[in-house]
Amino acid sequence: MYELFFNIVFKRMDPERAHHMAVRWIRLLARVPVLRTFAAAVLAPRHKELRTEALGLRMHGPFGLAAGFDKNAVAIDGMAMLGFDHVEIGTVTGEPQPGNPRKRLFRLVPDRALINRMGFNNEGSAAVADRLGARVPVFRTVVGVNIGKTKVVPEAEAVADYVKSAERLARHADYLVVNVSSPNTPGLRDLQATEVLRPLLSAVREAADRTVTDRRVPLLVKIAPDLADEDVDAVADLAVELGLDGIIATNTTIAREGLGLTSDPSVVKETGGLSGAPLKERSLEVLRRLYARVGDRLVLVGVGGVENAEDAWQRILAGATLVQGYSAFIYEGPFYARAVHKGLAARLKASPYATLADAVGADTRKATA
Repeated sequence: MYELFFNIVFKRMDPERAHHMAVRWIRLLARVPVLRTFAAAVLAPRHKELRTEALGLRMHGPFGLAAGFDKNAVAIDGMAMLGFDHVEIGTVTGEPQPGNPRKRLFRLVPDRALINRMGFNNEGSAAVADRLGARVPVFRTVVGVNIGKTKVVPEAEAVADYVKSAERLARHADYLVVNVSSPNTPGLRDLQATEVLRPLLSAVREAADRTVTDRRVPLLVKIAPDLADEDVDAVADLAVELGLDGIIATNTTIAREGLGLTSDPSVVKETGGLSGAPLKERSLEVLRRLYARVGDRLVLVGVGGVENAEDAWQRILAGATLVQGYSAFIYEGPFYARAVHKGLAARLKASPYATLADAVGADTRKATA
């Protein structure tokens, strides 16, 4: 039914317009008690065997919504209603910004992929902090806050910009993510170099600790799939050195490998970050490399090309404690999270592992033994 609806309605619409319409519908559904209760019962049944503890947090399961869908923290309860175990909002920048000129979001339907050059369009850290502070949760879900650099801020002032966001948002975050890996903000990926990343992460850690004194806000960094292997290792070592809590692998890619079905070559040539199915293999490679490097010293979050339960299961076996999706949600629709959870429960039951925690990294450990 969703595929039919997608082909008749969404496929004919501008992708960004369709996104905003979908968010409005989800928000509206979540505001009506009887409808949200029914929707959650159908779309978010709980599987006790999937309960997950990560980052000092308890979650219904390991599968969450990646950053990018809910930039301004307007649909957290709606996404929890659809079954996501955690919702990562953002990317939020220190100051509000409109993002890049439209058209900036493109579907590659046959390849089950997206290209975006949104450019961190968001209302800014002050507005998002106010919204999170006023929020009365309807569903219990873990909320991550992903922060990035304001485009007009020069690289020399990037640390102060991130710190501003951390000071405003850390108290409202179950965990905090430093995003230095989007390809759509000029110079942002340069911040992944360890000599630049070290003072940035240290400053954000200090800001979170200074702002939130009654608990420790977990801090993660999100990296690009386009890093060379030695740079992946360097970031992993730095994260351990600084006492970070985790790494999210990976963001979108500027590469175009894996595309072959999309009939319109002009879309493939669009600049921006590619997400979805073509990103699957490289994201999995980066995840395996990270786990081989850090083991269980960090929480690894696998994202990029997670289309179904098998993809999520492979991320867990590779070393991910948590898994995220976004692009596949566009193509799979509201039953996406339900299908992933059902499939994960079945795979765990059929596996030799008693718990999901036992399965984390199992394949990578075997390969490196």
